[in-house]
Amino acid sequence: SMSYANNTTPELWRRFMPRRKEVVNSLDSDLYSIQLYPAGTGPMSGDPGSVFEKWAAVEAIVPFSIPEGMEIINLPAGKYAVFLHHGPASAFMKSFGFIFYDWLPGSEYLVDDRPHFEVLPGNYRPDDPDASEEIWIPIKFRD
Repeated sequence: SMSYANNTTPELWRRFMPRRKEVVNSLDSDLYSIQLYPAGTGPMSGDPGSVFEKWAAVEAIVPFSIPEGMEIINLPAGKYAVFLHHGPASAFMKSFGFIFYDWLPGSEYLVDDRPHFEVLPGNYRPDDPDASEEIWIPIKFRD
């Protein structure tokens, strides 16, 4: 659990990365940064102290033996808007701002109450100016 005001993402990844290969049925080398927001909240809540769950993950075929201290998370199907962030993690908020304050208000969609996630290549380095990641935002049509 974390909030934007108390963002412990680097610590989460420092704990996960040395153990990621313990997931023996991993489909590929991609990494997933998953955010689970309580219903009705999310990045647009306007409260940087709002607590949410963040997961560091890999995609795997189940069933498999779950490594000690790890859990399975299933992402529900649905419509997602997918964006590409290019640049270091420190510039992520520029992409975030575009998605939520420029693109979304002008679109025919609303944010859906499902997990948000980013897909990062297995060799991702957050300080790399040439890094790329996909940003997946759950969406639904406006009523």
